[in-house]
Amino acid sequence: MSSPLQFNATDAATAAASSPPSPPALVASHVQSSSGSEGDPHSVVDERKRKRMISNRESARRSRMRKQQHLDELLGQVTRLQTENNQMVSRIDAAAQQYQGIDGENAVLRAQVNELTERLQYLNSVLHFLEDFSGMAMDIPEIPDPLLKPWQLPCPPQPIFASADMLQY
Repeated sequence: MSSPLQFNATDAATAAASSPPSPPALVASHVQSSSGSEGDPHSVVDERKRKRMISNRESARRSRMRKQQHLDELLGQVTRLQTENNQMVSRIDAAAQQYQGIDGENAVLRAQVNELTERLQYLNSVLHFLEDFSGMAMDIPEIPDPLLKPWQLPCPPQPIFASADMLQY
């Protein structure tokens, strides 16, 4: 038992456990100055335990701070990635709408090509009928369509002539 005027290492450990952590230097100096018997082996062991306990508390506090900082960084990254994801989704939606518009225009153009092709075939059949019926040859020139045959050029290729003098400055 300790008297009201005496303060030993176990009282310091109890006080440190019940109070918020204080800087290790202040606790150590307070306990060392009020420790009654410094030669006692139990007090040396208690002192080591107390120092280890204070060190462990400080280490745990630093660990919690690092963990909180890491959590804050991860939350910031989540926010940034969500914003980036939303931007990408809006770009994809815009591209999809543009694709649908172009696809609709393309479908209209295909329908027009089919209709004009059918008209041309009908007119050609009428001309062939008239040719057969009248006996006169009707020359119907083929109109080249570069869109239907893109590998065929509408005009013959012409060579490009160059000399070494043209490439000098």
